[in-house]
Amino acid sequence: MNTTQATRSPEATSQHTGAAIAVRGLRRRYGTGAQAFEAVRGLDLIVPEGTVTALLGTNGAGKTSTLEVIEGLGRATEGEVRVLGLDPIADRAEVRRRIGVLLQSSGFSGDLTVVETARLWHSTLSTPRPVEEALEMLDLRARADVKVSALSGGEKRRLDLALTLMGRPELVMLDEPTTGLDPESRREVWRLVRGLRDAGATVLLTTHYLDEAEALADRLEIMHAGRIVRSGTAGEIAEGHPSTITFDRLHRELPALPRATVDPASLSDPRTVLHTTDLQESLTALLGWAQHEGVRIDGLDARTASLESVFLAIADGDDDRRAAPTSSKEV
Repeated sequence: MNTTQATRSPEATSQHTGAAIAVRGLRRRYGTGAQAFEAVRGLDLIVPEGTVTALLGTNGAGKTSTLEVIEGLGRATEGEVRVLGLDPIADRAEVRRRIGVLLQSSGFSGDLTVVETARLWHSTLSTPRPVEEALEMLDLRARADVKVSALSGGEKRRLDLALTLMGRPELVMLDEPTTGLDPESRREVWRLVRGLRDAGATVLLTTHYLDEAEALADRLEIMHAGRIVRSGTAGEIAEGHPSTITFDRLHRELPALPRATVDPASLSDPRTVLHTTDLQESLTALLGWAQHEGVRIDGLDARTASLESVFLAIADGDDDRRAAPTSSKEV
């Protein structure tokens, strides 16, 4: 699950030159012949050193297949993968000494106590943190003598993370790190992730929580259908995606509104949804018309484009770089 920090060789440094993870043209196929399935289709990914990068994926995007190759748990069908300048399979022993990997399930024995598990893991590392320090980082010292099987799901997750960080890794890969955690523990994990970055470590994070990705990541990478389809900050990814205005259906025809279109999916719904490339202009025109005509607009909700709206558009197969859906009805 995790490893200790090692001195970086000049050769390794020159190979990845500022990228903790560099993936070029990655393809991963399962099966052969007519039954073959390509889960990853020519993926390129750069994770800069000293940053937090969030890898997000729609259902079936190929995220797990990609992570397995990066972590050295599976082989690429085609392409090149470098982790700290090294091949994660050919140089597995050295890579493992320098990275920490938090999997979705650790598989530690439930018969051992928390402290026994930590000491066992401690014995496999070269220059680990003291056991007590690692447990303190995740607020587990009070549970040290409790068997792992008796821990709650959130406590087990915190133990996994404590052991991941025990070896002082320079690259940390966290797969859904806050699953099962209560809000307070979740915020504490966020603090730890930021602390890792501030101390110079690199973090590759996967999460289903879009607010978590926005709060932690310096850069977001969104996968869909085996490829990276959006990259950048949350603001950069949302830029150019339409904002929305929603309100209860009116029993009269709407006027023409600048830069706005009706979402056709809302035509049969009790609420009308407008997409607009200029929220202020469209909303001002709508409210001005309502005031002039004496029309009351109930349930009014106006939202700028967000990471969530872009992600859902990608998942639904929409092109979120369009100003608004071309099939929408002009208003």
